[in-house]
Amino acid sequence: MILISYDIADDKLRTKFSKFLQKYGNRMQFSVYKIQNSKRMLEVIKCEIDNNFEKRFTESDSVLIIETSENCKISKYGYLKHEESDIIVVE
Repeated sequence: MILISYDIADDKLRTKFSKFLQKYGNRMQFSVYKIQNSKRMLEVIKCEIDNNFEKRFTESDSVLIIETSENCKISKYGYLKHEESDIIVVE
């Protein structure tokens, strides 16, 4: 599993980045996505970030990609509002 977390100041860019990640995984929290791990999927995501997003990031923006393994232990507390449901954005 891959976890991607982001903090992007610009609303328009943040929305575009979120929609990009929705193509590959499920939203766990507002700025955290869970993506099924595969080397190819990770390469595609990193390439897309490099080519289409990174040049638009400012010094206040960040993206964190965490690759987990089968042996990785994840503890969850509280109610993960978005983990089991689809999110529909109406504009």
